[in-house]
Amino acid sequence: MRVYVPATLPLLAEIHTARRIGPAPLTGYAVTPALREWYAEGDQEELEYAAMTAAARASLRLLASELDRDPGAPARRVVLAVEVPDQDVETVYGDEERARVRLTAEVPWKKVASGHVDDPDAEADVRAAVAALPAADAGDEDAAFTVDGAEGHELMWYATQELGDLAP
Repeated sequence: MRVYVPATLPLLAEIHTARRIGPAPLTGYAVTPALREWYAEGDQEELEYAAMTAAARASLRLLASELDRDPGAPARRVVLAVEVPDQDVETVYGDEERARVRLTAEVPWKKVASGHVDDPDAEADVRAAVAALPAADAGDEDAAFTVDGAEGHELMWYATQELGDLAP
């Protein structure tokens, strides 16, 4: 099963060095029955894009914690696409995050299919989105618009052998 795991560039460096994503349990995003039902008109590619977009939004939350610790950290969303056995994936039901799943086992590096990372040009919008998260969560529509602005930047695709070069 294809699962999209949110990360950040410093976290990517740790994952690359450890040659694994873990320890379990891990939060990921995938094409779930709830996502299929909600996005009934979508084909498989569109559904996977929706799951990856959900993972990219989760990456913003990881960035919020990271930027609190290190304001100079790179503000770029990272999503790792991994292929894992179905039995290692549990669906987490919820209306807000229809694509969210729980990985019950760590993921070896060899199961990483690709990485998806913001271009450096997206950093200003990603920083603004991270700063707007608390207000957006509280229902502020302007803040939600700012958070959505980060999604206007397409994540760049990277082969696994290129991911080590991206780590800070």
